[in-house]
Amino acid sequence: MSPPQKIRLNKAEKALTLEYKDAEFVLPAEYLRVYSPSAEVRGHGIGEGTLVEGKLHVGIDRVAAAGRYALQIFFDDGHDSGIYTWDYLRELCDTRDEKWPAYLARLEAAGKGRDPDESTVKFIGG
Repeated sequence: MSPPQKIRLNKAEKALTLEYKDAEFVLPAEYLRVYSPSAEVRGHGIGEGTLVEGKLHVGIDRVAAAGRYALQIFFDDGHDSGIYTWDYLRELCDTRDEKWPAYLARLEAAGKGRDPDESTVKFIGG
């Protein structure tokens, strides 16, 4: 997969804009953070991934090329170990309408939330 023709970081909007020949996508920092390709998030094997919570306010400090094949994103929560290949970035663009609701459903099922300043309390037996 080819890299985007343009990559723009909008810190105020907490989003990354990727311009391809055929389309333009705006990916929020929170979406990119919870779908980080890092071992910390994905795990080291099949099915070992971690459900990332509380990233509603996360931003992106900067981005940098990782060779000619990927982008490294430096998030303002200190996470910077994910290397987003051009193929994976395009996958995130093309599947956002499926991935984002699936993520929200996983959070809800786990009793977790997007906002780090809120917590969910579940009452048992009443």
